[in-house]
Amino acid sequence: MQPFARRKRGRAARTAWCSLLAVALSLPAAAQLRDSGDYLQRMDGDRDGRVSLAEYQAWMGYAFERMDRDRDGVLTAAELPGGRGRAISLAAHRAALAAAFDRQDRNRDGLLDARELAAPPQ
Repeated sequence: MQPFARRKRGRAARTAWCSLLAVALSLPAAAQLRDSGDYLQRMDGDRDGRVSLAEYQAWMGYAFERMDRDRDGVLTAAELPGGRGRAISLAAHRAALAAAFDRQDRNRDGLLDARELAAPPQ
């Protein structure tokens, strides 16, 4: 693949990811959170004080699920904010979330604590 094609594909994926993030942050549940402790409490499904990858993907994936009106596991341009952008699959979305989780997991223990959730993304 030519370098330009890789950059173009990467830019499209970032655009789709940013669209999902913008929708997620505009939803009421996100608006009620005040700090990283709130995020930890909401994301921590098993209440062990840490967030696993599965818990992270479940919490961060709710915007995808709300936008996927036909429930086919793919967000088409028509389902994305503004009705534009490249389609993104649920698998690609989860892969992007896994990459974000890995960047946040500073101590590489496979879990996020409140301190890691509060740290700026890398």
